[in-house]
Amino acid sequence: MSESVDVEVPGGSVTAVVAGGQSSEVVLMHPSLGRWARDFDHLGAALVGAGFRTIAFDPRGVGGSTPSSIDVDMRLLVDDVVAVLRTLGVGHVHLLGHAFGNRVVRSLAALHPELVTTVTLVGAGGRVPGDDQAREALTRCFDMTQPTPVRLDAIATAFFATGNDPSVWLDGWFLDAYRTQGAAALGPPIENWWDAGGAPMLVVQGRQDRVAPPANGRALAAERPGHTELVEIDGAGHALLPERPDAVASAVIDFLQRHR
Repeated sequence: MSESVDVEVPGGSVTAVVAGGQSSEVVLMHPSLGRWARDFDHLGAALVGAGFRTIAFDPRGVGGSTPSSIDVDMRLLVDDVVAVLRTLGVGHVHLLGHAFGNRVVRSLAALHPELVTTVTLVGAGGRVPGDDQAREALTRCFDMTQPTPVRLDAIATAFFATGNDPSVWLDGWFLDAYRTQGAAALGPPIENWWDAGGAPMLVVQGRQDRVAPPANGRALAAERPGHTELVEIDGAGHALLPERPDAVASAVIDFLQRHR
């Protein structure tokens, strides 16, 4: 069973879908740039099956959350997540962020280390940029005026390894959120959030990721020895969650069970 919870925040409201037992340890999952919490359906079900409680988070302007009526920066996005945790009475949380979401959870961990048990990054970026073609394709993913074959080509180029089916991600793109989140990402310097404040970290990286190359995860593992585990998954690009769902779930559950 799951429950949708709406939380009032300055300039709008955000929605979180909660599943799992009340007494279980909590995993909050933040989606990729301009995308929705439904991306975590498979992973969330696996986590609940492993005994965790999950919070799948829709940022401002995504899914059931309202667009923001005020300017958005990274601190505001962090505050939105904290508001959800406080509303639900969560004192400690395992944070998981996919792609852009990992910037939000790393920022939260740096600003509020007292709330954070672990940090998991799926498709970690930030330091080593992707190639120009993939980054340009990412922008085209949000152009709903384009014919479906054109959009599928953009989604495949930016997010999926060769041979994987991009049609599973044809839906779930929110242009206004993409714009506000993209602007927010340009604000804080990388040193403010890169290492997530020293929390134990798992990095799950697709070996064929063209937007956030594997060098990002390798850099985190090298710079945080003893505090970072790195799992690289072959046959996966930046999407990861729909590309190799079982491999991602296995890596995340193994890590979290060792940090209960």
